Amino acid sequence: MGEAPGGEAVELRVHGVSGASAEKILDHPILVRVAGDRHAGFYRPRPGTGTAGGASPGIAVEAYRWGALTAGAAVRTASSLLLLPFMLSNLAIWLRPTAADRFGLLGALCRLLAGSITVAFLLAIVGTTVNLVGWQCVPYAECRAGRGYLSWLVALPMGPRLALLSLIPLLALRLFWAIGARSAQAFEGFTPTSPEPKSSELTESLTTPGFWDDERITSWLRQIHVGLGAGTVDVSLLAGLAGAERSMIRLLLLDAAAALVAFCAVLLCLPAPAGPAQARRLLRPLWVIVATVTCLSLVYAATTRSVEAVVGQLPGYEGGAGGLIAAQGVLLVAIAVVTVARQSANPTGSRPFLRGLGTPVVAALSVSVSAAFTATLVFRVADQLDRGNIPDPIRPNPPSYGPLLPPVAYWWAALAGLTALLLVAASAAATLLLTRRRRRALANRVVEQDYPNPPADAAPRAGLVRKIIAKSQVTEELGPVLVVFFVVSALGLATVALDLLGIGPTELAARLSKHAGTGLIAAYVTDAGIWVISLLVVGLLLLGYRAYRSRETRRLVAVLWDLGTFWPRTVHPFAPPCYAARAVPELAKRVVALAGRGPVVISGHSHGSVLAAATILQLPPAALPSVALLTHGCPLRRIYARLYPAYLGDQTLCELGDRLDWRWRNLWRDTDPIGGPLFNHHRGARPSCDDPAVGSVDVRLRDPRAVTIDPDDTVPPPVERHWPYHTQPQYQAAVRELAGRAGGAGTYPVPGPEPPPP
Repeated sequence: MGEAPGGEAVELRVHGVSGASAEKILDHPILVRVAGDRHAGFYRPRPGTGTAGGASPGIAVEAYRWGALTAGAAVRTASSLLLLPFMLSNLAIWLRPTAADRFGLLGALCRLLAGSITVAFLLAIVGTTVNLVGWQCVPYAECRAGRGYLSWLVALPMGPRLALLSLIPLLALRLFWAIGARSAQAFEGFTPTSPEPKSSELTESLTTPGFWDDERITSWLRQIHVGLGAGTVDVSLLAGLAGAERSMIRLLLLDAAAALVAFCAVLLCLPAPAGPAQARRLLRPLWVIVATVTCLSLVYAATTRSVEAVVGQLPGYEGGAGGLIAAQGVLLVAIAVVTVARQSANPTGSRPFLRGLGTPVVAALSVSVSAAFTATLVFRVADQLDRGNIPDPIRPNPPSYGPLLPPVAYWWAALAGLTALLLVAASAAATLLLTRRRRRALANRVVEQDYPNPPADAAPRAGLVRKIIAKSQVTEELGPVLVVFFVVSALGLATVALDLLGIGPTELAARLSKHAGTGLIAAYVTDAGIWVISLLVVGLLLLGYRAYRSRETRRLVAVLWDLGTFWPRTVHPFAPPCYAARAVPELAKRVVALAGRGPVVISGHSHGSVLAAATILQLPPAALPSVALLTHGCPLRRIYARLYPAYLGDQTLCELGDRLDWRWRNLWRDTDPIGGPLFNHHRGARPSCDDPAVGSVDVRLRDPRAVTIDPDDTVPPPVERHWPYHTQPQYQAAVRELAGRAGGAGTYPVPGPEPPPP
């Protein structure tokens, strides 16, 4: 059933984001799966039920549906929202301007930053359980009054109490481990036919054999992060017992726990071992150290009866949170410096997104989202414990109630988050306003060329088309918004010193101003920041719950995840799984099988065109003469070449065309907000490809077909924008031409591209 007849040409359609159904891809209601499984499969119309929509005569149509890898399971989609900071930290390394350094200095810095995010989450959980509950709430009768679930803890001495509550962050760490391991088994278990790359290679490309097979690296990082998280819990627990007896034992264990964290940090700087044997030689001692230090720390705390009570934070916790913020700030600066140095040393022909600063910008975004998550957790638990009264240096809780003070670092995070949100919103509004004239001018030129001298009754329709084209150009105007965010994040590093000194926003305002009300105003502003960040995080959680209950919401959430989980997890192992680790090798295997029996035209829509390009770059040379590429609504040049210049830049696009002997057509519309031309248009510079055939790749489609009503219709033709393309006659003509060229049987006539506006 899964084999095509000998010599049969096949059009293989690959959908974009949001998990389109196979019925929608083929525009046919009755299908049969001919290869793959329910997660990712290949479908054709059932024999005897007609042909697929938009099919060309004599060419079989097949669809590859991969959307269930990201939008299929409700629990997976909902839980993935909680992994957003991990996903962003993993994404940062792929935006670097040059192909070198994923396993070099920049890669090591990104892995260290990812490790700091794991530490931040564990510190936040320690802060809510050990610090707020065990240390600051349970000892006070008014705090635990009416709370039976906390009252029983007062019967335990401080040491056993803290040891018991430390099990909660350890269980959370185990949960992260389980999510990562389970996702790897379910979706990254497809073994590619090509050998795995050597991690010692500092330069790579999408043509590198085994590029998508990175489960070895993910497994290596996962175990290191577990050791890093366990060491963080051990250090926090032992530091909190500073007033206990047997201090020499505590200091020895504290040194061992700190050495464990340092050892894991060193391992993060090293490339993954080349083979399982070498990995076991390093990981076995690590697991022995983790188990030994953690068990001894818990036993020591459980057997410690007399601990000197200290009012306020758990000893060492304030400094730990501030030190983490300082370390993240230093890492962000180092990442920015190394990225700029790499970009200056290896200039490229195209202008990368944010001049190559995508890596530090997304790295800063991952830290900011992580801070929002952790600050929300700590403040909401503190708010619950003090029954709605958020304490601060000006409005503390009554002495009999307990301090219930979150660390100063979280106060600064809340204030910085509010500032960043306001400035980014203002910059977005200013960007849209300042670029309106340029976008409208482009829209006017397009409409004047495509619909010259429209009748008076078509003027409203022409105006609507003009607005749609102007809005579709917003994609190119997002750079200034992210620049503002990066500047705000960099300025936020100035609060690191204040974090380490333990000075919060309200206290700083009170010291700098002679007016008594200044500190109170600062307190209210900080509270507003706390609530704004909390509402955003709670809204994200509600979206996750909605995704769990609603299939449509789940598909909407999956759009973001389709874009963010395209790349392998080589920085943070707790990020959502990389679906391309299965999709690309699986597509390559299917294309090789079909190409052995006849010509294959890979038709990629939107993000599916990126998967198609990655597949072709992994095909063996013997299969390439029978393969052609048709892209439509394609973001390769407009988005991906700018975001990922090291992997999908001009050089890769030219190499892709050369591999196919330029059997490639790209359909695009001015009204499409995502797709665009690849090689020759006013929107961007033309890549320096040597082959003259590059000029025939892009085929512009006028959209809508007309602004007037056809005599046999009742409404004007619709504005198609991003979907569909397969219903256009240029699409069928391109498929026939490409199938003929791939099969060596000559070419079919195809309409030339509609000229762009002057």
